[in-house]
Amino acid sequence: MEEYEMHEYSQDMKNRLKRVEGQIRGVLKMMDEDKGCKDVITQLSAARSAMDRAIAYIVARNLETCIREADENGNDEADQIIQEAVQMLVKSR
Repeated sequence: MEEYEMHEYSQDMKNRLKRVEGQIRGVLKMMDEDKGCKDVITQLSAARSAMDRAIAYIVARNLETCIREADENGNDEADQIIQEAVQMLVKSR
């Protein structure tokens, strides 16, 4: 079973993760400033949601690229590629 991988990550993908990085830094700053638990948890939840969206975006782009490549190469493995993408999403939860 051949595994399909995307070898490039777009600037948009990187920017999504940089925003998450900024959110995490903000949470650390809030902790240093002794902000309330509720505010910290709210921001951590937002960062987690942003991370989940980044994962879904990367998997979706990977899925699209892999299916197109398989189609161009005459491979009829779309079901396998989709299953691998689903497994990546399931593992990320």
